[in-house]
Amino acid sequence: MKWLAVLWLALWLAPAWAQEPAGACMAQVLSIQVAKGADDGRRPESAQWQAVELPDDWSARWPGYSGTAWYRIGWRRDCAGAGAAAGQVALALESVVMAGEVYINDERIWSDPQLTEPLSRSWNMPRYWLIPDVLLHPGENTLWIRVVGVAGQTPGLGPVYLGGQGPVLQRYEDLWWRHRTLFTLNLIVSAVLGGLCFCIWLMRREQRAFGWYALMALFWVLFVANVLMTSPWPFPDSLMAARANIMVLVLYVACFCVFTWRFGGQSLPRIEKALWLLAAVLLAVLALVPRVHLADAQLGIVLTVSAIFFANCLQFSLHALRTRRPEHGMMAVCLLAFLAASVHDLLLVLKLIDSENTYTPFTSVVVTLCMSAVLGLRHARNVRRIERFNQELADGIGQARTELATTLEREHALALTNARLQDRLQIAHDLHDGLGGSLVRMMAMVEQASVPLHSQQFLSMLKLLRDDLRQTIDSGSSAGVTVPATPREWIAPLRHRFMQLFDELDISASWRVPEQWRTPPSALQCMALTRLVEESLVNVLKHSRARRVELELRQSEPDRLELRIGDDGAGFDVAAVLRAGISVGMRSMHTRIARVGGSLDVASRPGQTELIATLELRAPQA
Repeated sequence: MKWLAVLWLALWLAPAWAQEPAGACMAQVLSIQVAKGADDGRRPESAQWQAVELPDDWSARWPGYSGTAWYRIGWRRDCAGAGAAAGQVALALESVVMAGEVYINDERIWSDPQLTEPLSRSWNMPRYWLIPDVLLHPGENTLWIRVVGVAGQTPGLGPVYLGGQGPVLQRYEDLWWRHRTLFTLNLIVSAVLGGLCFCIWLMRREQRAFGWYALMALFWVLFVANVLMTSPWPFPDSLMAARANIMVLVLYVACFCVFTWRFGGQSLPRIEKALWLLAAVLLAVLALVPRVHLADAQLGIVLTVSAIFFANCLQFSLHALRTRRPEHGMMAVCLLAFLAASVHDLLLVLKLIDSENTYTPFTSVVVTLCMSAVLGLRHARNVRRIERFNQELADGIGQARTELATTLEREHALALTNARLQDRLQIAHDLHDGLGGSLVRMMAMVEQASVPLHSQQFLSMLKLLRDDLRQTIDSGSSAGVTVPATPREWIAPLRHRFMQLFDELDISASWRVPEQWRTPPSALQCMALTRLVEESLVNVLKHSRARRVELELRQSEPDRLELRIGDDGAGFDVAAVLRAGISVGMRSMHTRIARVGGSLDVASRPGQTELIATLELRAPQA
């Protein structure tokens, strides 16, 4: 960082190295007068002119006046002893508050783009012209400067420099350095440092001081941007821009205070609450104060936040003396530099001292050096802490490995046992819902047969049992099973099996299914619905003594499938069965439907039992 400080000092002192050329033209100013002008730009009458000195602020002369003022500067060119090449006269303006235009005699040489609200912002914009000889008259010439200002914003005209090209150009470059370049460098350095701190805060959220510094830097960049802006955008008028700028200053000072407290490890909850409450009050005053009182309100608020800023710088220095930590001491030195620069510039703004230099732009470099040193100290401390941690970690690795191996062996054994139990439970459910249901149907057919069954009929029953057993075995790999093309193809085998029993037992059955799938279920969902239908209808045969059974499959929405099964049997106490846990079939049905992302609702009373299974479907991937 030493090279940065040397470069900064060299640039600061650069204007003093230039030498004025010999034999340059001079300009002798004869008179400086001012008068109010019309809003349309017409020059005032001769009787209205008043003699003034520059720089001029018309607030004291015309309190509350917002509008146009014309400055008339009479001057004579004096080129005695100058060569032909040095005969031209140069003109430089330090500032025009707020906007304006310039005439040499009656020829306009410059004008701001906006001379009505919202006004252009030339208050911190130096201007330079090399006046062509064709615009000058022999003897006395007149420089006309129109200024459009706003009351309460120090309206008027800054210093005007007339003379030879070399001296005026040197003065202009010095003005540009102090009014533009310094603030541009300040803005860039503050933005870069703020971005760096923001990145550090993003990576380590516990480092709140860096987050508050990033927020403080954001408001400072916005405040400095007001110094550099020449366009009125995005504000509708100059007073609104002034309100916004003071609001940003209030927020900057509040964030600055919180940053220093977080950096120093200070816990001041009551003072912090009072600070934000005061900031909210000041912002409300700025937003609501009438235009006629805005200037007084701005002055009061600037003095208030400046006092808070100065007090915080002093208290942190005392805090650094108490803690005696190196980074706190370095920050205290930076804040004292802040304090000295801010006091000087505030007195300059209040016109209590005369000076051409402002020191606030240099504070960003001080902060950069300070924060770099602080980050270096903290980095070195973190490296030492990491080295100690690595040593402790190496010492504990052996014990950790042993404990980890023991834990993994125990968890592996538990996982194997759990897998075996899950497999057994799955097989039990499949046998109960599949093969068990088939056995119940066969038993019912044998019991209801009016004549002894032939061997061919027994063989058919055994083949059905074999098919059910194969389906149970294959259900573990049901992801490869093809889903029936239509709901009717899915329900057809089930309807064929049970209608034989229903017809023999004189049970009427209603089967209602849509013709097509709007969104087909998955293979697992299709298998779960099949098992649910089998278990439900077997329960009807075994327990319900029903005379009518209804099965309805509905798909009112593309991603929702609903299966309803009802009968008019004896019914049962659903809550009691679930509490007792004695019904394997009931548990199996709930488990199967839940496993495929659905829900099962069972309602029963004498004369009516209804099961409703709802599945959420997903559209097939392209």
